[in-house]
Amino acid sequence: MKKYWITLTYIVFIVLIIIPLLKIGSGAFSEGFSGWKDALIRPEAIHALMVTGLVVVVVTCINTLFGVMMAIYLVRSHWLSNKIKGFLNSIVDLPYAVSPVIGGLMIVLLLGPESIMGGFFENIGFRVVYAFPGMVIATLFVTFPLMVREVMPVLQEIGAQQEEAASTLGAYGWTTFWKVTWPSIQWAVLYGVVLTVARSLGEFGAVLVVSGNIMNKTQTATTLVYQDVENFNVIAANSVALVLAAISIGLLLMMEWTKRRKGVS
Repeated sequence: MKKYWITLTYIVFIVLIIIPLLKIGSGAFSEGFSGWKDALIRPEAIHALMVTGLVVVVVTCINTLFGVMMAIYLVRSHWLSNKIKGFLNSIVDLPYAVSPVIGGLMIVLLLGPESIMGGFFENIGFRVVYAFPGMVIATLFVTFPLMVREVMPVLQEIGAQQEEAASTLGAYGWTTFWKVTWPSIQWAVLYGVVLTVARSLGEFGAVLVVSGNIMNKTQTATTLVYQDVENFNVIAANSVALVLAAISIGLLLMMEWTKRRKGVS
């Protein structure tokens, strides 16, 4: 029976992942290397890839900082009641329960030009929605749980005894974090970073709603793929999609290789 389940798993893996990737690759190179290259050196493609890269960098930095802080706060804050912790955990998991499109719509309703807060920012010359800041917020919304949920189990497993001992010996909070906590969670943080980067690269729904998909202004690689498909430019769509898939797969493989090299199970 076990063999059948393993075989079924491989079949599903091949059908849902390998075959679509092969199809994307064949579509990207259907006109040869020159067709793939021409699709990527278009001005709109270069701009979309640059915007995507910038969004990924900003989101990953913010997500890492606040995700680790939130994980430590939820695990180590013993003065909080279980009800408050349960509420905060629900907030962290909200992006899992809400569609990214709905998340993007909530951001538009809250910070759009017609809202009170959005109008205030518009008056001071800082546009949020249909601009880069809104794209960052939308991507943060869908990626925030990734870091928290990677770090929390590790913190719960290692306990607080070593941190309490360091504090008893006179170590400051920052010193305790870097000398005691960080070595224990660094691989969880790194894996959270990889997941955040991969998820940020592929985010579509929330970014599409918030950005407006304005060519050469607020267009990311995923929304460019969507536009190319809508315009029946299949080769260009496959070319950009192949680049995104290759980056994500490369990041995950690099992470697994690094974990094995460092002897992390």
